[in-house]
Amino acid sequence: MLTEQKLAQYIEENARLKHYIGFEISGYVHLGTGLLCMRKLADFQKAGIETNVFMADYHSWINEKLGGNLDDIRAATPYFKEALKKSIEAVGGNPEKVNFILASDLYKDEGLKYFENVMKVSKSLTLSRAKRTLTITGKREGEGTSFAQLLYIPMQVADIFTMGVNIAHAGMDQRKAHVVALESAKQFGYSPVAVHHHLLMSISLTQEQRDKIMKAKASGQRGEFEEVMESDVKMSKSKPASAIFIHDSEEMVRSKIGKAFCPQAELDANPVIDLVRYVVWPDKMAKDGKIIISNVKTGAESSYDTLLEFEKSYAAGMIHPLDLKAYVADEISSILAPARKYFLEGAGKKYLEQLDLILKK
Repeated sequence: MLTEQKLAQYIEENARLKHYIGFEISGYVHLGTGLLCMRKLADFQKAGIETNVFMADYHSWINEKLGGNLDDIRAATPYFKEALKKSIEAVGGNPEKVNFILASDLYKDEGLKYFENVMKVSKSLTLSRAKRTLTITGKREGEGTSFAQLLYIPMQVADIFTMGVNIAHAGMDQRKAHVVALESAKQFGYSPVAVHHHLLMSISLTQEQRDKIMKAKASGQRGEFEEVMESDVKMSKSKPASAIFIHDSEEMVRSKIGKAFCPQAELDANPVIDLVRYVVWPDKMAKDGKIIISNVKTGAESSYDTLLEFEKSYAAGMIHPLDLKAYVADEISSILAPARKYFLEGAGKKYLEQLDLILKK
């Protein structure tokens, strides 16, 4: 989190807190977008904070998502909204208490005010600084880019101030945009709080990529580590093998996790451990608070009352990766069951089929 003192000040002043998180409309919703992001949103709800989800159709268009076809992006929006609603339910939140805001609707309503805000943010940025923020869009600095993509950050920051948001929430990969927002704050008369959640690792991580992560971590340079995590080692809907989607069948979940990179007795840069820490354990804490892992060969069970107990046991080589994978697959399949049923058998099927058609183009 950035500006913890500002959050404390808002709370002390009994200020009205308004949260937002924004998403591109770019494909199927995976565990990171669905469960991880929405669990933090549910936390804000429980704290009595207004929660808002911003569906960034124009940003998706600028960033060439879904083929850069604005009509397709908007046609995919109903799926995205429904997927996030089901994700919110899965983590104990209330989707009916979330305001879903489409970017084009905001711009239509705010018009000149939004344009002025984009200009205010743009005037505070140098061209070189704008280029350095391109990693937010998935581009590396120096790669071919359009002029429109240089507008991405000014637009994203203008979204925050146009909506009057004072709690800006995103993944760690969006930190650069929030820093720009803080630097632009004087022009808007208030400063937002920036909250960042963890980025789930790609389950198709390789040993080479793990080595890259560990080297960046050992360097102690935040920028180097963030660049590695922002690039090719996070779970991504554009790389299906790297992700578990919230409507994947049980068989698909088991297959993906079965193939996942999971170094034995290693906790750092281990995607399956990542799933335990950020998806399974928070769910268990809301229920029975135990991790119970069975040996797939003997059926013998090992029970852990805390995450720390489990991690110590895995690090000591007392849990085999195959046993861990079987446990994680069971738990995630269970968590996703309502969303899976909704999209594969229920009313959500039409939304998923619509997105399927768009993605096949």
